[in-house]
Amino acid sequence: MTLPDAALGHTGLRVTRLVFGTAPIGGLFAPVGEDAALATLDAAWTAGIRAFDTAPHYGVGLSEQRLGRFLDGRPRDQYVLCTKVGRLLVPADGDVEGAEGFHGTPRLTRVRDYSRDGVLASLEESLRRLGTDRVDIALIHDPDEHGRQALDEAYPALAALRAEGVIGAVGLGMNQTEMLEWFLPRADLDCVLVAGRYTLLDTSAAASLLPECARRGVAVLAGGVFNSGVLADPGPDATYDYQPAPPELVDRARRIAAACARRAVPLGAAALRFTLRHPAVTAAVVGARRPEEIREDAGYLVTPPPASSPAHPPEPPPAHPPGSLPAHPPVHPPGSLPAHPPEPPPVHPPGSLPVTLFDELFEELIQDGLVTDPAGGTR
Repeated sequence: MTLPDAALGHTGLRVTRLVFGTAPIGGLFAPVGEDAALATLDAAWTAGIRAFDTAPHYGVGLSEQRLGRFLDGRPRDQYVLCTKVGRLLVPADGDVEGAEGFHGTPRLTRVRDYSRDGVLASLEESLRRLGTDRVDIALIHDPDEHGRQALDEAYPALAALRAEGVIGAVGLGMNQTEMLEWFLPRADLDCVLVAGRYTLLDTSAAASLLPECARRGVAVLAGGVFNSGVLADPGPDATYDYQPAPPELVDRARRIAAACARRAVPLGAAALRFTLRHPAVTAAVVGARRPEEIREDAGYLVTPPPASSPAHPPEPPPAHPPGSLPAHPPVHPPGSLPAHPPEPPPVHPPGSLPVTLFDELFEELIQDGLVTDPAGGTR
């Protein structure tokens, strides 16, 4: 399978429009065994994904170790690798099971450190866990309470490595928009990863972050397109932003799912396509813990939507009253057939499928007040 790709800003890097996020195989929400993790990564590769996002935070290094083992032996120029800085991993004193939402992890804990030395140490440890000598993208991870230090120390350290050609791109990865917007005029960022803020349930990034990134040529990696679960399965145990989903959001997600069902569109496909339709969004970061999950997500980008899925089925054509049918169907006389048969309908290559069905669905959702899209567009 071949997935469409896109340029990552002005870096010279290209990423598949679906990036594999490794938090789930690091034990987010529930433990994942080694064999299942590697099988999921293999399914992502087979589906055409060639960009991978990880972090020390994801399973206190477990996701990096597993990703490194999977990528070992694969040509380094065939994929883009992204990791993050801002958390150092140190031995833990007590029980770590379930710490910060991760299960089945090594006995380590996280220490926030956005200093120059901390960033360099973090990156060196990540390279060791990944089993590689370079990463393509380095993101400052969640500096929510450490913005000034991240700007004054973490960013210059990464910018220097970029200038030396050690890393290809520098950015930030966060769950909020405000600090990302604060950074944009103060640092020469190549990209940002914003999680959960441009989805069917939350379009806050479209108000100013996405337009500003587009104006500055900063690539946007959009994470959390399913808002950590509720837009994949709005059931009673659904999660939103890594916490139990509030009932009102579950209800809204169910109403969105019902609108999708009327058009025979999977909820997950609508969620992913909605995020990717914004012209400022370069790629979506999607995590999975089982092979079938990532195969399904990749299929949403290359499988055509239903040929005809109106919100309300059309009325059947009127029946011909008795005696109104022609006695004999018309027959082309010899020689009257066209010399050349008509051209077959065009085949859409992967990534260029018609989006009219999705546009109509999103317009319906906006008109019904289920989705707020203050500054969206069609890519």
